[in-house]
Amino acid sequence: MKGGRRGGGEYGRSNGRDDEGMMAQFSQIPTSFGHELRACLRCRLVKTYDQFRESGCENCPFLEMDKEHDNVANCTTPNFTGIISVTDPSKSWAARWLRIGRFIPGCYTLTVSEELPEEYQTVCADNNVQYVPPKRT
Repeated sequence: MKGGRRGGGEYGRSNGRDDEGMMAQFSQIPTSFGHELRACLRCRLVKTYDQFRESGCENCPFLEMDKEHDNVANCTTPNFTGIISVTDPSKSWAARWLRIGRFIPGCYTLTVSEELPEEYQTVCADNNVQYVPPKRT
């Protein structure tokens, strides 16, 4: 294993891709449920700061969090509400209701209150990926 990273199999891929370069089927499960948890501001995937640094966001590889560590701080937040674990997003009514039904199985937050910074919204648009900002209440 490279750099002492844990994992292997379909749960712990270091870059979200398997040995043949195909997308991983599951995201990493958070290794801790303490203060180090963060949520991706685009897809709301929840992992630890170190997991985002090591393997990025499996739903948002174009944000390159695993390559540019400043992107982890800019594209994730520790301020979120609730967590849901989804094993089959395409069949889960809760995943569809939360608009995460097209993402890979993993742990997601119910809500984030911060918006993805504008420069990263542009990155989404440049990659033809929809970004839906959180609803203001």
